[in-house]
Amino acid sequence: MSFLRLIYYNFLVFFIAIILIEIFFGYWFKDENFGIYMRKERKINWLTTSNFNKKEYDFFYKRNYWGFRGEEFDPKNVKVIFEGGSTGNQRFTPEELTIVGLINQKLKNSNFNINIFNASTDGKSLNGYINDFNFWFSKIPNFKPEYVIFYIGVNDRNIVDPFLDYKISKDKIDQIKDYIKNNSIFVDKFKFFKNIYFPRNTSAYDFNNTTLYENFEYVDYRKATVLHKNLNQKDLEFKTMFQNKLLKLKSIIKTKKFKPIFITQLKFDGLKDKKLFLVNNELKLFAETNDYFLIPLDEILNMQVNDFYDEVHTTPQGSQRIANTIFPILLNFFKKN
Repeated sequence: MSFLRLIYYNFLVFFIAIILIEIFFGYWFKDENFGIYMRKERKINWLTTSNFNKKEYDFFYKRNYWGFRGEEFDPKNVKVIFEGGSTGNQRFTPEELTIVGLINQKLKNSNFNINIFNASTDGKSLNGYINDFNFWFSKIPNFKPEYVIFYIGVNDRNIVDPFLDYKISKDKIDQIKDYIKNNSIFVDKFKFFKNIYFPRNTSAYDFNNTTLYENFEYVDYRKATVLHKNLNQKDLEFKTMFQNKLLKLKSIIKTKKFKPIFITQLKFDGLKDKKLFLVNNELKLFAETNDYFLIPLDEILNMQVNDFYDEVHTTPQGSQRIANTIFPILLNFFKKN
């Protein structure tokens, strides 16, 4: 047997072995086949340094195998999840100082045996929450949350990039790469090893904004009802579009049989943004009509200077203020239910 033929046969055996290992141990034909979805949202461990209000934080930004922020978990143990965009994910904030992390700590300190799992991903709007149930949560075995907290408002003011709501890449070649990454056992083990021993070191982020609060005026709910009382045709069309999204979500709630909890949102200047005001009001009407539980954050909380590092994202100080407001209401709801 020639040397080249020996190499050929060894390569063929090696190639067949790779294929067999992928078939039997990979995720190509399993229920948890994420396909092209959840791009860059799974198996992440990034060393991050952030600076808010002149204080530096060093931490690891983690997303687990199932795509949730934080450590690994058994899906069958998940009873409550939190759905948000970047304002809920809080990518640049240590997990324990995020809104979800702070509420979880308060629940623990109250000896209330429940944990909220954070499903927030950057850029996601109400359409994204709907897509999550169709393309993400449906891939997770034994995943049947009893409560879903929806943090809605900021990302539904404008038309959001649909690829952010679907969590897929725009480019076909990247979709192919993502399909392989999500299903290959070798890639999976490589990322597991890499995250433990060679975590990605991201750049330092400085969020000390010196111009955000120049000529600052806060518009609370009372002021907003006067400021935004007149609606034009575009406002009415915008309301109708959002109402249609809520009806789609209602269908999901009915089909999946979970109890929804809705929370309205604020910007750094309160409700100066007319579309945010309209979104919040439609959400309240929707919750009232369908007897869903809602926390009207925009009515019961006024944010303060330095609570935000840009127009919509909170600093640890702002997250603490929001968590302090939400927690007692949420705790009371869970105790009753």
